[in-house]
Amino acid sequence: MKNTLIQITQNGMGRGSEELGVVLVTNYLNLLSQEDNLPHFIAFYNSGIKLVCTKSPVIDILRNIEAKGVKLIACKTCLNHFGLSEKMEVGIAASMMDIIDLQKKADKVINL
Repeated sequence: MKNTLIQITQNGMGRGSEELGVVLVTNYLNLLSQEDNLPHFIAFYNSGIKLVCTKSPVIDILRNIEAKGVKLIACKTCLNHFGLSEKMEVGIAASMMDIIDLQKKADKVINL
């Protein structure tokens, strides 16, 4: 997964129950954090940026993933749209062009 980009586009995982979606993304990120072979980047956009902000149920897991060298990228436009620019706790804010550049360079893109 070395040159892999994971994109998280919603505040949870899958469609249907929002509550279940949060449980699923928490489980996914927790299991991912335990892997030896991690992706280079995880990009968050649309409501997915809520996961890198204050009160996120996965903030500690994301801190752990970031400490292992994974770059966490949050869409600036999305942060502004949801009024969360000041509440981002992990990762860096970046432009959509930055995310496009990551997509171009990645050998594999996984969308959640």
